[in-house]
Amino acid sequence: MTNFKRRLVLALFGALTATGMAQAQTTKILVGFPPGGGTDAIARVLAEKLKDQLGHSVVVENKAGAGGQLAAQALKASSADGHTLFLSHDHTISILPQVVKNPGFDPAQDFVPVAGFATFVNALAVSGGTPAKTMNEYVNMVKAQGNKGTVGVPAPASVPEFLVKVIGEKYKLDLVAAPYRGSAPMMADMLGNQIAAGVASVPDFIENHKAGKVRIVAVLGGSRQAALPDVPTFAELGLSGFEDVPYYGLFAPAGTPKAAIDRIGEALSKVLMQPEVRERLSGMGLTVQYMNAQQLGQRERAYTQTWARIIKASGFVAQ
Repeated sequence: MTNFKRRLVLALFGALTATGMAQAQTTKILVGFPPGGGTDAIARVLAEKLKDQLGHSVVVENKAGAGGQLAAQALKASSADGHTLFLSHDHTISILPQVVKNPGFDPAQDFVPVAGFATFVNALAVSGGTPAKTMNEYVNMVKAQGNKGTVGVPAPASVPEFLVKVIGEKYKLDLVAAPYRGSAPMMADMLGNQIAAGVASVPDFIENHKAGKVRIVAVLGGSRQAALPDVPTFAELGLSGFEDVPYYGLFAPAGTPKAAIDRIGEALSKVLMQPEVRERLSGMGLTVQYMNAQQLGQRERAYTQTWARIIKASGFVAQ
């Protein structure tokens, strides 16, 4: 065999080996909530498209429980090789460490931001089995029931739970938050008319809202949502101070190489430029917004500080 042929064979072998290794790799996206909820649906949309950009399989692994705490602990214990990510919204990263004494992780020490992809708002929705179709009708319904009502929330000591308290104070209602293990079981009880109302993110409610099975009666944020143009904001109804909207992002274990973070961030940026992806995420009630690692870190810290003040003012003591 001539030297030229030998070099050609080696080059082809090397290319095939590299391709085989790439195909054998898998990136895992941890999700802290059960299948069927808004966060899980979002993760699966992104995983489907990220595999094409990264050149290998991307799978979603649900580690539901404790408001995302189990998934966060799993991320902390993972290898910092760029192949394990945590798709999370504000609750697990910004809120949970402030309301749980020993969450088993410290976002500032144990995680690094990779990239953000959206903001969203929380909302109050009522079950389709109730007569209420507006916020005022819901308030009047609760008053007619002895001024007492139970409102589902996806996790204990979460932003939705704090919002239930604020809504109750605003309308002088005796509202009790009923925490669930994620939005999916909460939604199941709402669809079964076991609970009259719930507070969660718009992505958790929107499909059933469109189907007429629940009714979103008010949203947080500084403006109405593009996917819900007819639904008023709480600010319009006189409840202000909650215009700082939460975020969604990808996080990796501390020590993950910058090259890996940059590669994933670039891949996510390309995914978000695809009209199909933007349409699907927008249809879920998200405002698509790419944030690089630095921007996501800044967003995370600002939101954490905002809710630190609210939590302190509420008198809540970490459990």
